[in-house]
Amino acid sequence: MSRRRQASRRTVPKDGKFQSALVSRLVNTVMICGKKSTAQRIVYKAFESISAKNPASNPVEILQRAVDNAKPRIETKARRVGGATYQVPLEVPSDRQAALALRWIVDFADARKGTPMREALANEILEAYQGQGNAIRKRDEVHKMAQANKAFAHFRW
Repeated sequence: MSRRRQASRRTVPKDGKFQSALVSRLVNTVMICGKKSTAQRIVYKAFESISAKNPASNPVEILQRAVDNAKPRIETKARRVGGATYQVPLEVPSDRQAALALRWIVDFADARKGTPMREALANEILEAYQGQGNAIRKRDEVHKMAQANKAFAHFRW
């Protein structure tokens, strides 16, 4: 870690098709080995599938609600105090909340074997939008872990 200065946060440019920074972050999360055009194709096909399943609503709004549902509000971090390691519950910054929610949605979509990534991503986004699915279960596990360790909250700094 550099001792000179804090690294400045760069803003994510908006997506070309939907003019949304959230869609751009989703594309970057899906991207593997720098293949951005492939990631964009996967995300746009997933949005087409979402639009086919919910013709009345906007897929970007569905993604926003899905990410809001999957965001963790509190998480645990390991702190070493006097030779013992404690899981200390901490509030999650808003930028990390969105990053974790997107990562969980993409990871659980990728774990669905036997289906194309675009279909798996669309299904995972729709499940998170409805308040169920693997990303919501993961958020609940993180919250449960933080709740179980709230006795160590005084170790935070």
